[in-house]
Amino acid sequence: MNIFKNPLLMDQLAASYALGTLRGGARRRFEALARANATLRAAALIWQSRLASVAELQPEVAPSPAVWKRIENLVSAEKQARSMQAAREVAAAQVPASRWWSSLGLWRGATAAGAFATALAVVTGLNFTSQLNGKVQELSARLSSTQSIEYVAVLADDKANASILVTFDPGTQKLMLKRVGDFREQPDKSLELWALPPGAPAKSLGVMTADAVVQLTAAGSDIRQSPVLAITLEPKGGVPPGTAATGPILFKGALIKTPE
Repeated sequence: MNIFKNPLLMDQLAASYALGTLRGGARRRFEALARANATLRAAALIWQSRLASVAELQPEVAPSPAVWKRIENLVSAEKQARSMQAAREVAAAQVPASRWWSSLGLWRGATAAGAFATALAVVTGLNFTSQLNGKVQELSARLSSTQSIEYVAVLADDKANASILVTFDPGTQKLMLKRVGDFREQPDKSLELWALPPGAPAKSLGVMTADAVVQLTAAGSDIRQSPVLAITLEPKGGVPPGTAATGPILFKGALIKTPE
């Protein structure tokens, strides 16, 4: 199957990769495909950015005492079952054959106790799983309320090393720029983002700060009319408004419209 002809499948695989549920050979195949396909690579970066933003917005919450109690019950039940098994093995080696039937009641009781401990562990595990599912649903709801991404671009250097992930939310008219490479400009320099519309001069979309994630405001028309974005290295604060870029292009990449 050619996954590149199925945007929904690409998005699902990218989400599974970012969540860590894509494992083994499937994960290695996805990574090989992503290295050769910018759209798939961008989808994975988008999902990683989404999940990272959810984690950053989520306040730290200490687990409730009930959660720790359930974990203790699971551990205790497992230890009890192991202890009973060890006791059965030792006693079986010591009890003479003539006393087998008199000791049978003991083993039945031990088996019943072990079954009870196992049942307790299962019930506890089910309760814990139910609570975990509730947390997953809560995170999914928060994720669905995060930014709507219409366009994405992976800006890379001349060696095709990804350096800046750019996403555009048409609802808020915001560009989100996330550093994914190791490049850091000097204190007296700034990175400036440019739209490169065909047949027209480059238009500055704003100057990046040194933060790992930067938000810039941009008109939807500027984004939709620009198939390519670029970042130049400029003097501190960027070039004066209305003037052309003066520094070299460090990173460049195509704007890709995300599947609806």
